[in-house]
Amino acid sequence: MTAKTLSEGILRALGIIAGIVILLLFLYKISAVLIYIAIAAVASLIGRPIVMFFRQRLKFNNTVAVIITMVFLIGIIAGIIALFVPLLIQQGHNLSLLNIDALQNNIEELYGQLLEYFGVRSEDLERGLKDSQLLSNINFGLIPEFLNSLIGILGTFSVGLFSIIFIVFFFLKDSKLFEQSLLTLIPNNKENRVQNSIEKIKNLLSRYFVGLVFQILILFIIYSIVLFVFGIENAIVIAFLCALLNLIPYVGPIIGGLLMAILTMTSNVGADFSSVILPKTGYVMIGFTLGQLVDNFFSQPFIFSSSVKSHPLEIFLIIIIGGILLGVTGMIIAVPGYTAIKVILKEFFAENKIVKSITKNL
Repeated sequence: MTAKTLSEGILRALGIIAGIVILLLFLYKISAVLIYIAIAAVASLIGRPIVMFFRQRLKFNNTVAVIITMVFLIGIIAGIIALFVPLLIQQGHNLSLLNIDALQNNIEELYGQLLEYFGVRSEDLERGLKDSQLLSNINFGLIPEFLNSLIGILGTFSVGLFSIIFIVFFFLKDSKLFEQSLLTLIPNNKENRVQNSIEKIKNLLSRYFVGLVFQILILFIIYSIVLFVFGIENAIVIAFLCALLNLIPYVGPIIGGLLMAILTMTSNVGADFSSVILPKTGYVMIGFTLGQLVDNFFSQPFIFSSSVKSHPLEIFLIIIIGGILLGVTGMIIAVPGYTAIKVILKEFFAENKIVKSITKNL
């Protein structure tokens, strides 16, 4: 190897590294746009069956079908915003006028009742708790500040929402747009395989995301009924948040359960702990558990078996690996990402023994 060849190889390697660094920096700078595109892609996959229904069953024009679907999706988004924004504004206004000392006293009273119920009634412990001023050191004034800043974020969020809606429209209207752009980079002899892979991935992921919507809807209905029966304030909002948290595999239900328990207890601050707060919270958590049983033994198996065609053990391991690599984000994208990889492997490496075993249901 000559010195010239070696130097050219080094320069080529440095050029490749520099190109990768520039590309990563560019992607980082436009990360917000990439997030918009990813969300729009998911929304378009959810809306795809609706568009296909209008086009194939009702024989609507493609543009008309897309417009009706967009109106339906925007209506859902508007409903969610109409549900949460007035509540946040009202709570932010109420908390800005709130007597912080009264709130602190109520929480201290609830904590005292909790200790008393479990038999922790020694004078030394009560004196120690009072002397430590543990709760007195908490700045409860941060609560209204946090909610007011959250309301400010909603204004910025509206720009992103408009961008996502705009992208979704064209993803639905020109469904082949992304596919055609990708095919320009693919050799001619592999175009058919790539097209088959893309079409199969779209079908599987579309069914998967629609299944997730129904999963959230079922949990939302169960949680709402439970919270309404026991007279919990803001039952609809609490039910929706807890159902939405279920999208985070394994961790989400735990967070949702804790959130429901805390909000149930704090909605009855001032009532007797042993006769009111604890029984009501217990009944609500029983309802939450029933909802989780329905989800674990009906909703999730149905979604995974009929959409992504994967064994529950596969799903479990992939979600854990995704969580280790990318945290909560990895857990959420693990199943759709794994499904796409399986489709590509089957299309291009169908004769491989390992690929055959993991893609036999596709």
